[in-house]
Amino acid sequence: MEKRITYIGMDVHKRDISVAVANGGLRGEARYLGVIANTPGALSKLSSKLSDKGGTLRFCYEAGPCGYGVHRHLRGLGHSCVVVAPSLIPRKPGERIKTDRRDAMKLAQLHRSGELTPVWVPGLDHEAMRDLVRARSAAMRSVRRARQQLTGFLLRHGRIHGGKHWTVAHRRWLSTLRFEHPAQQVVLQDYIHAVEDGEARHDALLAQIEALVPHWSMAPVVGALQAMRGVALIVAVTLVAEVGDLTRFDNPRQLMAYLGLVPSERSSGETVRRGAITRAGNGEARRVMIEAAWSYRMQARVSRAHLARLEGLPKEVRDIAWKAQVRLCARFRRMTAGGKPPPLVVAATAREMLGFAWAIAHHVTPRKSS
Repeated sequence: MEKRITYIGMDVHKRDISVAVANGGLRGEARYLGVIANTPGALSKLSSKLSDKGGTLRFCYEAGPCGYGVHRHLRGLGHSCVVVAPSLIPRKPGERIKTDRRDAMKLAQLHRSGELTPVWVPGLDHEAMRDLVRARSAAMRSVRRARQQLTGFLLRHGRIHGGKHWTVAHRRWLSTLRFEHPAQQVVLQDYIHAVEDGEARHDALLAQIEALVPHWSMAPVVGALQAMRGVALIVAVTLVAEVGDLTRFDNPRQLMAYLGLVPSERSSGETVRRGAITRAGNGEARRVMIEAAWSYRMQARVSRAHLARLEGLPKEVRDIAWKAQVRLCARFRRMTAGGKPPPLVVAATAREMLGFAWAIAHHVTPRKSS
């Protein structure tokens, strides 16, 4: 006898969850059950009620600001639950009405027909490291914004520093500035304090990353990725924290597409049109790879800082990193000499870097038993 499967679609919000179920074959109608509280107790009660009717339960809901607590709780109860990528949910062009009820019923029906794309759900330790990495990125953006505000204020009043900004000499020059009006002097000091506080926050978070990464399960991958040129600690830990296990992709092309570094395309018949990169997937990981790719504009070599990162790494990893550097440095110069725009050259370089990063991860990640 075939085992009955019940598909449950959930529209998850901060305080409540709208629930719908779909069964009775692919053409069966979805049924709206109502709204429950977004609490572990309410989820347990719902799963128990649906389990009483027999069969297998398969839950799904969209990824969003509420995180993965619902997923982990339902998995802990022994049920299947997937978190769905919102941008990849099929939508009809004529749909003009959107409600929680409709969203839940639609999720249940699409889950039953297998048209939903699940996202990768990190473990608790991995999510904690990702939160720390994102906090450092937010602190860096705050520092950049505070510096821009201070520079803009000084520019409006004709106070221009002739040398490089944010060096020791520049900070010493800031301390000598005086304004006739007390209000403007207060504004100056406030902007300076905002920069200093932001830098202190960033440095503290960076120190925590440096202290906690060696105890992380992904530490071997983070260390191995630093064999590549332009990939120091922050780039490596950001890539791994945002993407997760690189070996979960069957081939490097999937990883490149996951980070939106492949060209967009609109082709029909004999006409082939390719455009800019898709910019799909994780923007933070894509950003650090783009920044790292700029280092390949120079000739291939191993600097003193890079040599320190290579110490203790397997020969296979070092060979892959050197092969990547020789190839990408030559390709960067060749594309630039051919008249390609710098952003295009950098995007192409970052895309190939991911292929070498995927190969390095395969050398240091333990093979999973089949």
